[in-house]
Amino acid sequence: MLRHALLSAVLLSVFSAHAHAAAPLTTIAERSGFLNTGRYAEVETLCKQFQARYPKQVRCFEFGRTPENRPMLALAVSNTGVLSAQEAARRKLPVLLVQGGIHAGEIDGKDAGFLALREVLDGKAAPGALDKQVLLFVPVFNIDGHERFGQWNRPNQRGPVEMGWRSTAQNYNLNRDYMKADAPEMRQMLALVNAWDPLAYVDLHVTDGAQFEPDISIQVEPVHTGDVALRQAGTSLRDGVLADLAKQGSDPKPFYISFAEEDNPQSGFVDGPPNPRFSHGYFQLRNRFGVLVETHSWKDYPTRVRITRNTIVSLLEQVAQHGAAWRDTALAADARAQHLAGSTQPLSYKTTDKSRMIDFRGYAYTRTPSDISGALMTRYDETTPQLWRVPLRDEIVPDLQVTAPKAGYLVPAAHAAMVADKLRQHGVQYQLLRTAIARQAVETFRAGSVKFGAQSFEGRQTAQVTGEWQAEERAIGAGALYVPVNQPKARLVLALLEPRAPDSLQAWGSFNTAYEAKEYMEDYVAEDVARAQLAADPQLAAQFRQKLADDPAFAHNPKARLAFFARRHASWDERLNLYPVLRTDVAPAGHAFRENISRSDIYEIFPK
Repeated sequence: MLRHALLSAVLLSVFSAHAHAAAPLTTIAERSGFLNTGRYAEVETLCKQFQARYPKQVRCFEFGRTPENRPMLALAVSNTGVLSAQEAARRKLPVLLVQGGIHAGEIDGKDAGFLALREVLDGKAAPGALDKQVLLFVPVFNIDGHERFGQWNRPNQRGPVEMGWRSTAQNYNLNRDYMKADAPEMRQMLALVNAWDPLAYVDLHVTDGAQFEPDISIQVEPVHTGDVALRQAGTSLRDGVLADLAKQGSDPKPFYISFAEEDNPQSGFVDGPPNPRFSHGYFQLRNRFGVLVETHSWKDYPTRVRITRNTIVSLLEQVAQHGAAWRDTALAADARAQHLAGSTQPLSYKTTDKSRMIDFRGYAYTRTPSDISGALMTRYDETTPQLWRVPLRDEIVPDLQVTAPKAGYLVPAAHAAMVADKLRQHGVQYQLLRTAIARQAVETFRAGSVKFGAQSFEGRQTAQVTGEWQAEERAIGAGALYVPVNQPKARLVLALLEPRAPDSLQAWGSFNTAYEAKEYMEDYVAEDVARAQLAADPQLAAQFRQKLADDPAFAHNPKARLAFFARRHASWDERLNLYPVLRTDVAPAGHAFRENISRSDIYEIFPK
């Protein structure tokens, strides 16, 4: 009886394993003729099924949890037997990270990724590509948004019938979060990136926009920005994928296909430089490739999935052919970054006014006033292809540039815990100063003006500042952070800590309290202070009278006139408008440091 039960259990186990392994690895999208896309439960099932079908080539693993407690899943795929980050680094294999569903209504990447993965594993596409690399596939990044499922979540997109939502359950747009990393999902993604160090990070999207024939755009950085030598490899990667897609009947473009003037085809296009809040702007700061893929929303879902599948296959083939050399180039860029201290570096880029005319395949259209909106509206006739002759502005040059400090940055203890958290999330090296420095020659930044965002943006009140660094001597207390510039992620250090950088901690409002006056002088007290100062200092009195004569706005502003004297009083807050990060040209020497620290290490400096 027991033997019979054991035999039955074994047979049942074998049958179940065989049935599981033989289960079709097709998606709901495929089985529906690409009319529908599946829910996230399908991703969980397919992830396990791919591992069961290809146990030596695929590992399905969880790398985090969403705010609504859904598992964040990735598939590590390779024919080399290398399915861990540690082994990939030891074997010096290039890692290609392909991510779908950062905007979960734009879900082509999930279904195309599973399709491409099955075909590559079965040898039907990109033969041998997995012999020379590791593919990390994240089917859906914004999982909670994916499960906010419904029709018309993307009203300007042709299919699928139902899809997810653009933002997360906490209403973050993840493709604005790479620098500030506020969303829990982004922090988990950055941890995955820090562990695997992908050579290229591919972000799969669907664009918005007008009606025209081109079906996809491929943008890569570094091409216009970042390490100069690495740009050549980035250009090679981009052009190789564009050529592959063109051979398969696509009309791919190397720029984001959005009109320079909304709804006006004759305005042409502008190839703009991405800020690092975006995926393809962020990874060039790490000396790695960021690849933005945008299929065109007016193509139907079967077409978009097919083209996205072609793109993934092309990327695998490009990395198989060139990945080892590109990886060496990226590591060489890391080495060069360790010598950027004291050099002039761009913090932002801009597109010049220089343009050239290009032929662009569109459709016949009319532009007439709307009796609904009252605006001039464009209507397209998709039955009548038309070749447009339009301008393209694609000359990108550095905009704001700074000279990096010769050593690094000092973050006083009051802000050390917050900044240390952000640096750790990005894998940036820093040290904790355990002993105080009585006086240190540093540079300070005092904001000449501060412009706060008029409303909340991605959960933050942004702050743009003007000003310049000035030499000073200041005391540095124990518990401060020292962040050296000379490290592989030097560009990321500058982008985070230079106050005028477009996506710095400062720009995202992390230090807004530094620009808020907390102490003040009553007007009647300021009157007495002013009279005392005027009586004591004839030169100041002459300066005051001259300002009244030369500056009518000042002369007619009672508050400004009293502030003229309050700023010269001992009670004035010398820290007001002082950016709470310092620059130093000399690394702190002869002081105890702790490296690889956590928040608890910072609090240890000040025991309760």
